[in-house]
Amino acid sequence: MSVHDRIEEIVKGNNVVLFMKGSPLFPQCGFSSKAIAILDHLNVAYESVDVLQDMEIRAAIKDYSDWPTIPQLYVKGEFLGGSDIMMEMYDAGELQELVETEGLAKPA
Repeated sequence: MSVHDRIEEIVKGNNVVLFMKGSPLFPQCGFSSKAIAILDHLNVAYESVDVLQDMEIRAAIKDYSDWPTIPQLYVKGEFLGGSDIMMEMYDAGELQELVETEGLAKPA
């Protein structure tokens, strides 16, 4: 399976996926930490992929999304953006609305 196919399987197989540096419990950069904080604050159920553990994915995810930086957030198979876009959407109330309309919150 090619790395593109592996990424596609991860993105399409999960409602919310964050490709990040580190893990949710131990983010390895400030931008990944910010992304985790936003998702956790919104109580989003998500999967994470530590790009530091897989150099193929780390290199290929930037081509897959045509986005130069990590972290990268995918919702329902669509690329949403990095931590800066997530923060802008959060500040505008758009991310909260997306979580609600798409039913992305963790079950109570």
